[in-house]
Amino acid sequence: MNEEIKFILDTTKEGMDGAIAHLEKAFVKIRAGKASPIMLASVIVDYYGSQTPLSQVANINTPDAMTLSVQPWEKSMLQEIEKSITNANLGFNPMNNGENIIINVPPLTEERRRDLVKQAKAAAEDAKISVRSARQEANKEIRNLDASEDLLKNAEVDVQGFTDTYIKKIDSILGVKEADIMKV
Repeated sequence: MNEEIKFILDTTKEGMDGAIAHLEKAFVKIRAGKASPIMLASVIVDYYGSQTPLSQVANINTPDAMTLSVQPWEKSMLQEIEKSITNANLGFNPMNNGENIIINVPPLTEERRRDLVKQAKAAAEDAKISVRSARQEANKEIRNLDASEDLLKNAEVDVQGFTDTYIKKIDSILGVKEADIMKV
């Protein structure tokens, strides 16, 4: 096989792998009813005048499936962390017990679950668009090569095979996430 075609196919596969990786990162941020430290990833704390992510000033744990525990490295930061979690508008009601902050994660309503499934489907569609865009780019590069007609056609067939495989993979990942979200 022509070196240029092999390079184009490898680059295309890399781009499609990137789309899957991005989708998985997006799915991690979509809550599925269980408590996860990632739920607090967007919380920024005023740490002695500097805006700092919560994960850099405290340890975040999940003692059980419905509870988050935030243990600051400095007890003096308890009030500030509590205020930051409330101000982040995540729908959590933090409770300060003097040692750490406990957050009970409320169960998801049916309506909220449907909204999260819509979010997941939108993220999956974005990933599919990314995969199709990689296919389109690869086909454009293949058509610009100076090689035999058969070689070019085979390369396009390979690219389409990649595309089909990655679209199925995206649908499979979405199915798992959707089942996870809708599970009560």
